[in-house]
Amino acid sequence: MKLGKVEFCHFLQLIALFLCFSGMSQAELSRSRSKPYFQSGRSRTKRSWVWNQFFVLEEYMGSDPLYVGKLHSDVDKGDGSIKYILSGEGASSIFIIDENTGDIHATKRLDREEQAYYTLRAQALDRLTNKPVEPESEFVIKIQDINDNEPKFLDGPYTAGVPEMSPVGTSVVQVTATDADDPTYGNSARVVYSILQGQPYFSVEPKTGVIKTALPNMDREAKDQYLLVIQAKDMVGQNGGLSGTTSVTVTLTDVNDNPPRFPRRSYQYNVPESLPVASVVARIKAADADVGANAEMEYRIVDGDGLGIFKISVDKETQEGIITIQKELDFEAKTSYTLRIEAANKDADPRFLSLGPFSDTTTVKIIVEDVDEPPVFSSPLYPMEVSEATQVGNIIGTVAAHDPDSSNSPVRYSIDRNTDLERYFNIDANSGVITTAKSLDRETNAIHNITVLAMESQNPSQVGRGYVAITILDINDNAPEFAMDYETTVCENAQPGQVIQKISAVDKDEPSNGHQFYFSLTTDATNNHNFSLKDNKDNTASILTRRNGFRRQEQSVYYLPIFIVDSGSPSLSSTNTLTIRVCDCDADGVAQTCNAEAYVLPAGLSTGALIAILACVLTLLVLILLIVTMRRRKKEPLIFDEERDIRENIVRYDDEGGGEEDTEAFDMAALRNLNVIRDTKTRRDVTPEIQFLSRPAFKSIPDNVIFREFIWERLKEADVDPGAPPYDSLQTYAFEGNGSVAESLSSLDSISSNSDQNYDYLSDWGPRFKRLADMYGTGQESLYS
Repeated sequence: MKLGKVEFCHFLQLIALFLCFSGMSQAELSRSRSKPYFQSGRSRTKRSWVWNQFFVLEEYMGSDPLYVGKLHSDVDKGDGSIKYILSGEGASSIFIIDENTGDIHATKRLDREEQAYYTLRAQALDRLTNKPVEPESEFVIKIQDINDNEPKFLDGPYTAGVPEMSPVGTSVVQVTATDADDPTYGNSARVVYSILQGQPYFSVEPKTGVIKTALPNMDREAKDQYLLVIQAKDMVGQNGGLSGTTSVTVTLTDVNDNPPRFPRRSYQYNVPESLPVASVVARIKAADADVGANAEMEYRIVDGDGLGIFKISVDKETQEGIITIQKELDFEAKTSYTLRIEAANKDADPRFLSLGPFSDTTTVKIIVEDVDEPPVFSSPLYPMEVSEATQVGNIIGTVAAHDPDSSNSPVRYSIDRNTDLERYFNIDANSGVITTAKSLDRETNAIHNITVLAMESQNPSQVGRGYVAITILDINDNAPEFAMDYETTVCENAQPGQVIQKISAVDKDEPSNGHQFYFSLTTDATNNHNFSLKDNKDNTASILTRRNGFRRQEQSVYYLPIFIVDSGSPSLSSTNTLTIRVCDCDADGVAQTCNAEAYVLPAGLSTGALIAILACVLTLLVLILLIVTMRRRKKEPLIFDEERDIRENIVRYDDEGGGEEDTEAFDMAALRNLNVIRDTKTRRDVTPEIQFLSRPAFKSIPDNVIFREFIWERLKEADVDPGAPPYDSLQTYAFEGNGSVAESLSSLDSISSNSDQNYDYLSDWGPRFKRLADMYGTGQESLYS
């Protein structure tokens, strides 16, 4: 009869119960036949209990309490005078005892994995006196194991990695399963391993759980990850054993077993010739099935006609080859370049060199496209020199630029006025000749850095820039002068021949051989009896006294004119005056006071008193000036003109005129003649809202200087303007001529009684002048009578 798995387990449990019951007799208590004995010093009754361990099977599933064993004492005669009690672990809660018979039962299901044994104490008591008839004794109940726990992988699921192309038997990872059953009892905890999923690529050692590769040359690029299922089974893998499983994810790590390959044999790129240096021309990439460090590339140009023009580098992020420009391109010089580029792995694996060369090459053709380029100067910098004495309009130098394109368009020149704000220089628009436009001064600006613009005549937006450094050469145009303002003093007790001051000179010029100054006294001062000068021949001079006995009361200040000549060609000279004060000095020659007023001040007045007196005097003078000014102003007439005519007073209301027939609203004379200036006279005591209009006096400007200068400046700006068209343009300026025979026809001007002009001819001019003829004709006296 073939038993199933469940029936076989029940069969094993019945066999265990039979073995347990057969050993119960060893656990029963028997009365010892030995007599009590005594020990010197103390007495001890020999134990009357004889114990063996009790065994109980775990996981009992019956409905009745499980019989464990029986306690019995020799004192018990079976008459019910003895009762048994139980204490210790699980007493009363798990284990109970029949106090009359001593039978022990387990009332709950026991699990060895939770607690393998229990320690209890048993005692026999007299039922009437409740006193022990036997000493208390201790015994153990051990839980007997059954195979009720499957193996478990406590660290699962697992992940591991192994290099691709590894040989067979390469260790990947070790898995471990644990079984909670008793390893010392039977085969319940003896585990063996097997692989359920992952063959034929991997295998597992049955006893150790070590997973190894089972196939050679596993390629990551074909498949980079495998999922394994490992089983652990107890009972040494026999039928009826329990099992557990775990998963193991194995990843093939990359090795450098794939060489780089360009996807194309050739590439072509078009670039404009104006592309700046260091610009990117193209990006190419060789494909590599490997990853990480195994896919790192190195690119280089191995051949071609653009070795010095282009270079290639690698992008660390994308592993692309970046082709950039090293020198400027010129379509007119060369229209295309061919490069042969090689890509290779940075770190090759020697194990796989037999697979072939780990590099590849491709061809890159670069086509240069023509663009309209700005004019190019023949030199990036033009150094020029000019003397500061040069005349306005003299030529300094010439710059030259040309159109690099095949069209070779004509070039026009101009100066960038942002670099020549004072307009010291001009340039000929056609020839590029630079001339002076103003007088130059080296001491103001020794070097002028200007920018010259060259633009194509056919395309003015194409502008090239050239740089000119103009150095102003020095001439001897500055006379020497004192190096500083000297404060020279001479002591009253100075001795003849004593040096009182050492002077030096400076010159704004910078001669090539350095300065050399000569000092002397002027002709008028040569024969003075007070001071002399000694030229030290080192660009300094010493001032010496000629006598002693200087007194402040006699003269407190001396002025000494000194003549200084430089060594220029021609030499320049200047006369500088040295002020020398006479001072009272101490014994060491240090000036104490130099004020001559100290000797003439009255004894009773202090400096503060003098200042107060001066302040009072100044206040009185100011008051007197104010009074005189106010009285003179009252005497002046309010109106400048001597003649007063009430008819010529007009009040302005800012009303708009009445058209061309309105001849009384305003005077047209100022609008008709641009070169006259009206002398207006206004009242001093009111704001000029009411104006007195007398016959105006006109002044003619003899020359239109302002307008000529304005037009001349505009013409020069048009000549140097880089945005102006490359052809001459006509500028029209309207200007009315000077003077008029008729002068002004204003009614305000002509109505004066002093006018002797005859206007009778106005009646012959037609109806438009009828109004004027009526006003200024023969009947004008009757109008205002």
